[in-house]
Amino acid sequence: MTAPIPDAPKRAPVAGDKLARWIDLMAALLSHQRSPLTFRELALKVPAYLADGSVANGEPSATLKRMFERDKDELRQEGVPVESIGELGSEEAAYTIRVRDFYLPYLGIVTERGIEQPARITKYGYGSIDAMAFEPDELQLIGDAATRVLQVGDPALADDARSAIRKLAFDLPVGVTDQRPDDVVVPPLARSDGRALSALGDALFTRKRVRCTYHSMGAAASAARTIEPYGLFFLNGHWYLAARDVEKDALRNFRVSRMADVAVNSKAKGTPDYTIPQDFSLRAHAASRNAWEIGDADSMEAVVEFRGTTGAARAASALGRPDAAGPTVRRFDVRRADSFARWLLSFAGDAVPVAPDALVQEYTTLLRETRARYATNG
Repeated sequence: MTAPIPDAPKRAPVAGDKLARWIDLMAALLSHQRSPLTFRELALKVPAYLADGSVANGEPSATLKRMFERDKDELRQEGVPVESIGELGSEEAAYTIRVRDFYLPYLGIVTERGIEQPARITKYGYGSIDAMAFEPDELQLIGDAATRVLQVGDPALADDARSAIRKLAFDLPVGVTDQRPDDVVVPPLARSDGRALSALGDALFTRKRVRCTYHSMGAAASAARTIEPYGLFFLNGHWYLAARDVEKDALRNFRVSRMADVAVNSKAKGTPDYTIPQDFSLRAHAASRNAWEIGDADSMEAVVEFRGTTGAARAASALGRPDAAGPTVRRFDVRRADSFARWLLSFAGDAVPVAPDALVQEYTTLLRETRARYATNG
């Protein structure tokens, strides 16, 4: 197998002249593996660019440069790994598509007679493609894993799984459609909209603002929001968007499944609306996040007294910060008082909130309702 099998189209069909231009551009980049091409060098190899006339006369026109930038960005959106080398936008900037990033490896299957794989193409440009062979039980495992991913219910992961299996199944007998009847995966109650995830991903890539309707658990209501996406992360079975809330001028975490009517700013295409702070790290931001820390509400500082000495109480205490009142009192940053109160309640009196009053009231109400429920059931 020498090229990826395209997925079913998700966008409107590309016009014939643009498709031809894309193919010529990819062919030019793939044929120069050892020496990436500058924009001017590319323009001399793509007929549609050359037809502009400005390259042959000396300096490529601004219109031609904009056409190339659009083609490059659209190819990347379609999954073509066009790599930029050097300072972005400079005349010395060069471009390439690495063979190993573009072509799938030659795929084979291990049989009693040896490894069966398609015939290699020996023409120039294909010699560096890797080979990969699978055992029959490995193919079964891949099929089972893909089935599980489809059952989870996350649309973005499901699309990726289907895409991967379509490409593998072109050469290999991957039985992904043979689902085991005894395997059942319970999907999450709220699923993220695949279209919203795709739109947010595009907004992240182009640094464009997003308008949406967001249902806040803290306010128990929906409201229009304008946000600047910083990054997407998957945690505890849900997709979250780390973004700056423009109206509040603060970094917030938005659960994607609670976002509706997601619209990316379409004005001034190619021009970013914002920049992500250099000191922002999505890995650090999303690492070890607890349920009460994730939300769009303003953060409150909670003070908790740990009265128990069990291992669980000590481990929970270590999650907080020290307090001047003593080693048994710890401080926590909380965005969701309801979630934090439920967590404290699980320690059966070994961890009790001291402040603020809103959290103490939330905990007291939850404790009273729990006692009433058990008293009724008893």
